[in-house]
Amino acid sequence: MLLDFDRLGPWKWVLATITVLVALFLLLPIMFIAVLSVGNSQWLIFPPPGWTLRWYRDLFADPRWLEAAWTSARIAIAVTVLSVGIGLLASLGLTRGSFRGRETLKALFITPMILPVVVPAVALYAFFLRIGLNGTVVGFVLAHLVLALPFSIISISNALESFDISIEDAAILCGAAPWEARFRVTLPAISHGVFAAAVFSFLVSWDEIVVAVFMASPTLQTLPVKIWTTLRQDLTPVVAAASTLLVLFTIVLMLAAALVRKGMKP
Repeated sequence: MLLDFDRLGPWKWVLATITVLVALFLLLPIMFIAVLSVGNSQWLIFPPPGWTLRWYRDLFADPRWLEAAWTSARIAIAVTVLSVGIGLLASLGLTRGSFRGRETLKALFITPMILPVVVPAVALYAFFLRIGLNGTVVGFVLAHLVLALPFSIISISNALESFDISIEDAAILCGAAPWEARFRVTLPAISHGVFAAAVFSFLVSWDEIVVAVFMASPTLQTLPVKIWTTLRQDLTPVVAAASTLLVLFTIVLMLAAALVRKGMKP
C-alpha cells in the first residue's frame, strides 16, 4: 500500500527532512572520500589545500592495484555464473517441488544472508584451511558463492512465483519437452529475475571484504582486501582514489541494471 504524501499535512515536511538527513548521513562519507582522492595532500587533509590527479596516476601505474582489481573481477564473474546457474536450479526445485522439508531447505539456503558475515567467514576459513583451499582462486569463488547464492535464489524464486505456469504447460501440450519448455518459455519470462540475480551476485563478490580478508594470501588479494591492507600499512590518498573508483563502478553497474530491467518490462 502506497503512502499518500499529500495527506500527511505538515508532517510531510518532517518526513522529508528526516529523509534528507538520512541520505546525507549515508552519502557524505563517500563524497569526502571522492574529494580527498583529488586533493594534493598526502595526509588526507580535508578540505584539501589543492587539487591533483596524481593519486589516480599512481593507482594505475602500480601493477599491484591492477592485479587486485583483475582478481576481484574474475572471481566475481565466476561467482555470478555459478550463483545464477545453481540458483535457477534450486529455485525451480523450491517453487515447483512438493517434497517434505522444502521450507526448511529454503530457510537453510538464505541463512548466510541472515547471519553476521563474520560467522560464515570464520567457518569457511577453518574448513578451507583443512582442505587446502585457503588463499586460492577456487576457495575465493566457493566462499563468495555461499554469500551470493541466497540473493540468486530469492530473486529467481520471486520471478518464478509470479510466472503463470499454465503457459509452460501449454508449451508441453504442444509437443515441447519439459526442459525445452522451461528453456524457451519460462526462462525468457523470468529473465528480469535472472538478471537481478546476476547483478546482486556480482556485487556481493565484488564488494565483499570480511570473507575475503580470511581467504586472502600475500599473493592473492581482491581489491577490497588491497584497500584494507593498504589502510593498515600506509595511509595514502591512493586508497581514496581506489575507493572512489570502486564506488563509481558499483553505482554505474546498478544504474545500468536499472535501465536494463526497465527495458525488460512490457
